Amino acid sequence: MAQEAVSIHANTFQYFTRNPRGGAVRAIDKKDVDAYLSFAKEHGIERIMGYAPYTVEPASSRQATQDFTLMVMSEDLERLEMIPGQYYLVRPGSNTAGTVQEGIENVISALNKTLTPSMSTRVLIDTMSGEGHEVGSTFDQLAEILSRIDRKDKVGVCVDASALWAAGYNIKDDLSGVLDDFDEKIGLDHLIAIHLNDSAEPLGSKVNRHARIGEGKIGFKALSNMTRDPRLVDKAFYLEEYDSTLVVYEHDIAHFRDAYAGVTASV
Repeated sequence: MAQEAVSIHANTFQYFTRNPRGGAVRAIDKKDVDAYLSFAKEHGIERIMGYAPYTVEPASSRQATQDFTLMVMSEDLERLEMIPGQYYLVRPGSNTAGTVQEGIENVISALNKTLTPSMSTRVLIDTMSGEGHEVGSTFDQLAEILSRIDRKDKVGVCVDASALWAAGYNIKDDLSGVLDDFDEKIGLDHLIAIHLNDSAEPLGSKVNRHARIGEGKIGFKALSNMTRDPRLVDKAFYLEEYDSTLVVYEHDIAHFRDAYAGVTASV
């Protein structure tokens, strides 16, 4: 993936740590790790983000799901230490077997059980849309979770633009107000990464369904404003496209960079 990233002029990437719809994982070959570290250093890739599978749901009250979640998170965090100092993205998920507040308690418990003092990876909590019994769709929920983590320096937040929009945060017309709210309740120093994606659904829909960037309800201009906001320019940005072909990502990267530099570019 590092080679693909460089081929489209990206300087970071995210990847699933294992089968995104299951739990199967490949054994690590140290030769592959060494080759990656050498390639990344040569091409200026410093931080990448491992994405926990969708089947990891720390919010769940189901014992089997809790056991699976703890197993996967612990294994992934151990494996990630082979490339120190990276990000690990975890979606809080839903608590269909209980209340949202119980789900919040479950997320806190799972993080406190898996974070260790020696780990160099930073675990990022992904923002959710608020559909059904999802946890992590409001800044208040995220603030409660982060405030009760024992090792606060090991966690942060990844803002998903489409999910944030679906949850009712108007990043299109009031990005400054949204950032003010985040800063007041959580602190922008805890906002580590941002998913740049467009939404096929209206503001506050509670449905996180992506659209081609520039063709959705958020639009390219609003997403580009996020990359150029002075309070966000030092954050890690990860593109998520409805069409995941490399040529689309290469186009998007060039488009965002042109806009960042003040160059007029077509969608």
